[in-house]
Amino acid sequence: MSSNQHDNYLLFLSDVKIKILEAQLKTVVAANSQMLLLYWQLGNYILANQRQKAWGAKVIEMLASDLKKEFPQLKGFSVRNLKYMRAFAKVYSVVVIGKMIEIEASFKQETPIVQQLVALLEEAQKHEAIIVQQANAQLSESQFLTSILSRISWSHHLILIDKVPSLGKRFWYMLNTLEHGNSRNVLAMQIESRLFERQITSRKTNNFERTLPKPQTDFANYLLKDPYIFDFVQASEKTNERNIEEQLTRHITKFLLELGQGFAFIGKQIHFEIGGNDFFADLLFYHTQLHAYVVVEIKARPFEPGDASQLNFYVNVVNDKLKTATDNDTIGILLCKGKNEVVAEYALKGYNNAIGVSDYQISKAIPKELISSLPQIEDLENELKKDE
Repeated sequence: MSSNQHDNYLLFLSDVKIKILEAQLKTVVAANSQMLLLYWQLGNYILANQRQKAWGAKVIEMLASDLKKEFPQLKGFSVRNLKYMRAFAKVYSVVVIGKMIEIEASFKQETPIVQQLVALLEEAQKHEAIIVQQANAQLSESQFLTSILSRISWSHHLILIDKVPSLGKRFWYMLNTLEHGNSRNVLAMQIESRLFERQITSRKTNNFERTLPKPQTDFANYLLKDPYIFDFVQASEKTNERNIEEQLTRHITKFLLELGQGFAFIGKQIHFEIGGNDFFADLLFYHTQLHAYVVVEIKARPFEPGDASQLNFYVNVVNDKLKTATDNDTIGILLCKGKNEVVAEYALKGYNNAIGVSDYQISKAIPKELISSLPQIEDLENELKKDE
């Protein structure tokens, strides 16, 4: 085989491997969907028989025992899992699944963004009690396999069943999981840290409505959380802005997970020489979906009116020195340990740059039940340490 033929063969082999991996992935996804469909059907079958024949809870124990005898090598049909299947079917009636398909389809249009998302969730929550009480119509396999339920793993569903009673919130976490490819551990962490409330329903202090065009306004508001939770930052009596900044960049993977999807870390203590003087912005990011630089300033104390002026200065500098013709206007985020909403709102008036003010909490301030361990990418952290 000539050198040229060998190179061609290697390209051919690479293509074959890619096709095999793609097929394996499709097989796993299809198998997961079929397994979930089976669980949903079994749950409905248990519910129907309990209703029609007045069977008690012990029928599940009998069923689990008999299935184990019949299929000794088959896992997934324990008493606990069968009860979860019943709960799964009880909440996700055909009517509910239809509503989910309808809502998800609207997000595939070009301009749904956050306001419509929240409105649709609120609408779903208003009708939630009525929908869940309705009896199942004829069970539809195609409807279930079309829905978001078939694309979330069973372990994700168990977390949602245990930790999120609200159907509207549960559906939001499903959408968020699919969009970002969140693992079950990340999903559990997000629920424990009340991501929905911090990102969707919290009152946020910013001037985005006045300073950003409509699509960016919705998206920037969606990205901003209040409070941010940095449970990997250790508090001490001498904790100051620089100390917090050092810890955030030392654990950049965790920091980026808390900030949210789309943030790319540019650097810390970004130096600018302005009018012969040296200035240093705390943290600088680029947001790949907003197509804009994001300046983050950190204060180890409650918000003060002068903080907005300082952040506005850095936003102006980044707009002038770094922003290109293809970038949107820079956004500033001020993270502080507490804020008076009224004072912060007055402080932001008059600025033409987009600025948001949010609280943050670190480990000393967080209840034990909210302390979480996020997955780490050691290589990224080690690379950052080399530059310190």
